[in-house]
Amino acid sequence: MQRALPFLALLLAMALWGSSFVALKYSFQKMHPLMVIFGRMAVASLCFVPLLGALPRMGLRRRHLVPILLMCGCEPCLYFSFETAALIYTAASQAAMVTAMLPLLVGLCAGVFLGERITRRTVCGFLIAAGGAIWLGLGGRETAQAPNPLLGNFFEFMAMVCAAGYTILMKRLSKELHPFFLTGLQAVGGALFFAPVLLLPEVRSAPLSVDGWLVVLYLGTVVSVGAYGLYNFGISRIPASQAAAFVNLIPVFSLVFGFFVLEERLTLWQWLACALVFTGVLLSQEAGRWRLGGKTP
Repeated sequence: MQRALPFLALLLAMALWGSSFVALKYSFQKMHPLMVIFGRMAVASLCFVPLLGALPRMGLRRRHLVPILLMCGCEPCLYFSFETAALIYTAASQAAMVTAMLPLLVGLCAGVFLGERITRRTVCGFLIAAGGAIWLGLGGRETAQAPNPLLGNFFEFMAMVCAAGYTILMKRLSKELHPFFLTGLQAVGGALFFAPVLLLPEVRSAPLSVDGWLVVLYLGTVVSVGAYGLYNFGISRIPASQAAAFVNLIPVFSLVFGFFVLEERLTLWQWLACALVFTGVLLSQEAGRWRLGGKTP
C-alpha cells in the first residue's frame, strides 16, 4: 500500500486540478479574473498560518532561497498569469487539453537537469497520452466564452513551460524540504505577487459575487492546498518524468466534470480519447524502476 500512495496522491491531484478549469471558468463570469486568482492565493495562505510555529524545524537554509524564489516565480506567479489569460480567450476543455504537453516538457528537463533516464516505453506512453489529450480538444468550437482559442491555447502552453520549470525545482527542493512546507511557500508567494492587482481600478470597480467567492474558497483550499500538496508529495517519491505523466489525465477529468456540472455531453470519440489518455499514462509507469525517495537506479 505504501508503494501505491504516490500514485493515488497524483491521481487525486489530477482530479482536483481537472475540476479547477471548470471552477475558474465559472468564477471568471462572476468576478474579475485577477480578483479570483488573488483570492485563491490568499485563502491558500491562510490555510498554512497554523504551521508558522513549525518553520524553525523545516530545515530551511540560505542556499534554498534562490531555488524557492525561482520555483514560486514559475508557479504560481507566471503560471497563473498565463492561465488566467488563457481562460479569458479559450474554453476550459481546450485549455485543459494543452496540459498534455507538460509531461513531454518535464521529461526533457528531467533528463537534462536531473539525470533521469527516459526509456522508450515512457516516451511512447507520453506520446499516446498526449495524442489522446489532443484528440479530446479537437471538438472544441469558437463560442462567446472562447473568442480566440488559438491565442488562449498559446497562453496555456506558456503556462505549461512555467509548470515544467516548477516541477524540476520542486523535485530538487523536496529532497531537503518537506513538500507540504514548499506548498505553503507557494501560496504565500502567490498571494504577495498578486496582491498589487487590488490597486487596479478595473479590479476595484468589478462586481463581487457570493457564488464567485464560494468558488474562490474551493480553489484556495481544496485545489491550491489539497491538489498541490498531493502533487508535491507524489513527485517527492517517484521520478519527476513519471509523475508528470499523470498531467495527461487533467483533460479527461475536466471533460467529466463538465459533463456533470455543466451538462456537457461527450461523444463516443471523446470517450475513446479518454481511454487512450489513461492507456498512455499507465504505459509510461514502469513498475520496478523507482523506489521511495524519488531516486532512480
